Amino acid sequence: MEVRAFAEQVLYSELLEDKLQPANGDFTDEQPGKAVDVREPSRSADLKFAPRRMAASMPKPGAFKDEIRRATAHHILANHELQALEVMARVALLFPDAPTEFRTGLCEIMQDEQRHTRMHAERAAMLGVEFGSLPVNSYIWKKSLEFKSVLDYIATLPLVFEGCNLDHTLEFASYFEAVGDDRSAALMRVIHRDEIEHVAFGMEWLRKLKPEGQSDWDAFCEHLEWPLRPVKAKGDKFQVEARRQAGLGDDFIEKLQLATEDDR
Repeated sequence: MEVRAFAEQVLYSELLEDKLQPANGDFTDEQPGKAVDVREPSRSADLKFAPRRMAASMPKPGAFKDEIRRATAHHILANHELQALEVMARVALLFPDAPTEFRTGLCEIMQDEQRHTRMHAERAAMLGVEFGSLPVNSYIWKKSLEFKSVLDYIATLPLVFEGCNLDHTLEFASYFEAVGDDRSAALMRVIHRDEIEHVAFGMEWLRKLKPEGQSDWDAFCEHLEWPLRPVKAKGDKFQVEARRQAGLGDDFIEKLQLATEDDR
């Protein structure tokens, strides 16, 4: 399947089942076309982005004993995964001149995001909340509107949002396990393993595309748009080994572990 066609399917389909339809066969990039700046993805009415501060808030860990609150968490996480999918599709259309290997690799990751969205949506429904029954936010999508280069994307989505998920996925797994929801915990651990590969993809391409002689850390920081900053790339329980598995260097990991809210 052509990269462009897959990206268009994801961005322009209103029905969730069409957005989440995997590609047929291997990806090719023979017709990248002209750059297209999509400002908002097509979505069905129940999944349209809600006005600011109207979306459901993530339940606190102590509330996870309530099945509906766990379902709400999965609903919110499904929307995070769906936004990541749509952002990747936006990047494919916005930067048609990016290396073919990057673009086809991006599409492979998009299929993981499709699967993650389905997993969370299905689990939310099993627990009593249909995906689309709660208002959803647009935070991740809106960050993509600031991208001026592929490196902006790499620093933001793979290295901040997915990087942070190296911690959050295991944190949520522990919340679910604490209330006996082993199925939800197992889901989070599957996604954790995928996120290691996604962060690795981001780091690989950061190194390939950054200026020669620039450090990984400096390239990462240079392409973050405030209020995003290194501290946003980690959760409460910092997973050193997961970051090593993703190919982050020890110096990068140390700087990230020491990053604070005051850093710019």
